Amino acid sequence: MSNESHPGAIDGIVVRKRRKGIYILPNLFTLAALFGGFYAVVMAMNGRFDMAAVGVFAAMVLDSLDGRVARMTNTQSAFGEQMDSLSDMVSFGAAPALIAYEWALKGLGRWGWFAAFVYCACAALRLARFNVNTGVVDKRYFQGLPSPAAAALVAGFISLMTELGVKGYDAAWVMFAFALYAGLTMVTNVPFYSFKDVQMKKSVPFAVIVLIALGIAVINIHPPTVLFGLFVVYGLSGYIVYGWRRFKGQQTSVISTSTDEPEERGLHK
Repeated sequence: MSNESHPGAIDGIVVRKRRKGIYILPNLFTLAALFGGFYAVVMAMNGRFDMAAVGVFAAMVLDSLDGRVARMTNTQSAFGEQMDSLSDMVSFGAAPALIAYEWALKGLGRWGWFAAFVYCACAALRLARFNVNTGVVDKRYFQGLPSPAAAALVAGFISLMTELGVKGYDAAWVMFAFALYAGLTMVTNVPFYSFKDVQMKKSVPFAVIVLIALGIAVINIHPPTVLFGLFVVYGLSGYIVYGWRRFKGQQTSVISTSTDEPEERGLHK
């Protein structure tokens, strides 16, 4: 039989096209993060708001690992990127909004679901913008508060109040403010440090290891309080960087030009 009858034949050998598959390892982490968000919603529906917050925090850790695992094993894929975005929408968009609503916001009536929806919608907008602007954003900074950090603000506040014995209806308006702040900050152009330029493989001075040990010890004093304090500091850090850059007359946007949207340069001053 001649080679002409087999388009994939080379020197009489038929070469079969390799089927495209899905990388298992990074997507396992993504699915585990998705489960964390789902678990958080189920726990909130059952009134276990402490465990709901744990579900969100677990999703944060797993979400930070899937991309690193994909890069380390050279298993990046377009499927994985889309899966990661959908998982983030559940774990850091819908889940925190529903937990906040069940814990405190539903007692505010329409104002409650207004705040929950604004948070959820802003998370979706932030993730969509992140996907579109990936190629034009300075990798050292996020454009707006990243959705895991926004979820940490909401879940961290609920976790701390639950630990202190504060009921949701006693902190409803504070929760309202946190939900709106976290949601709207996600869709601003304020720069938040991404820590992506931190090289784990580089050697560091001995003092850095000592500081890390001290940090772990401080967190163990009272984890809900310390962690929530760290989330608040990070949630404010972008505005501090933005104000400092404005004061120094430097560019405040993390986008120089956009290759997708014409006339976008003027939107990021």
